[in-house]
Amino acid sequence: MVFKKKPDLDFLNQMGKDSMTGFLGIRYTAFGEDYLEAEMPVTLKTKQPFGLLHGGANVVLAESLGSVAALLCLEDAAAYPVGLEINANHLKGVREGKVTGRATPIHLGRSTQVWEIKISDKDGDLSCISRITLAIIRK
Repeated sequence: MVFKKKPDLDFLNQMGKDSMTGFLGIRYTAFGEDYLEAEMPVTLKTKQPFGLLHGGANVVLAESLGSVAALLCLEDAAAYPVGLEINANHLKGVREGKVTGRATPIHLGRSTQVWEIKISDKDGDLSCISRITLAIIRK
């Protein structure tokens, strides 16, 4: 397992309840040997004026997943990840239901990490792909 700390989904969801992730309804739902998943509902809070899931909401889901996954990979309790760069390619519009994001590592270094996040609609079709680069900061 790439995670140094076994993910506790209840703890992760509690941690985000009073932040943007909680406001948008993002919930961590699953993890495996090398991935962390979360879902986000497609609601008025996450849509743009034309009724589609807002690209910025996709980026919030992607950055949340990548940052939390990176944190779980750190052994040093005094270290934390901060985003350096994120990109997102929006491939398919989503109008209803929910989307699920899955973060998998590309690079797990001492001072940087890179994660890929694939976001799929309720039918499993890829709607967005994102990559985030994080700096590992030590207090």
